[in-house]
Amino acid sequence: MLKKYPLFLFFSLLIIFSCDNKEKQEQLAERETKLLEKEKLFSQKESEYQALLKMRDSIFAKKDTVKISIWPKEVAGLWSGKVICTESTCSDYVVGDQRIDNWEFGSDSIQPSVKIINNNNLVRLYTGKFENNEIQLNYKTDSTSKKNVEMSVLLNEISADKIKGTRTVTVDNKCTARFSVELVRSAK
Repeated sequence: MLKKYPLFLFFSLLIIFSCDNKEKQEQLAERETKLLEKEKLFSQKESEYQALLKMRDSIFAKKDTVKISIWPKEVAGLWSGKVICTESTCSDYVVGDQRIDNWEFGSDSIQPSVKIINNNNLVRLYTGKFENNEIQLNYKTDSTSKKNVEMSVLLNEISADKIKGTRTVTVDNKCTARFSVELVRSAK
């Protein structure tokens, strides 16, 4: 009987093997699709990683190039300051008024600054710079203050034991007061 049906047997085996082959091809195609998805995901993560490395390198590079300005030795330190009002259009300031404070020329983490201290209390903190043998100081109230006050100080007569200049105060962009400033090196 096998002799009558060898072709039938051959085709049956061929169909069985070809069905199994189709399943394997489908499994292979499915695996290949999953593998491609994983490769895409890995590629995205690798590009994110490379971007993070570039950002880290740029941060370290910038950190090395940041220059911190400091006051020259002849300016840095503690000074006793006398400020006298010389002219005013503001009701808060009267010509002839004077104030004596301690001025401490130091630096914060980025730039030179000056602390104005009275009776061991911090009164004001100016940011500043030293250019062309002049000291320029600035102060501005923040947006939550009742009055918008801007102060600028120009100290342009600088010697080893005395500094002189002017301070200009503007209140709410309505009035201005000018002061003479004289600083004497503190003995401490």
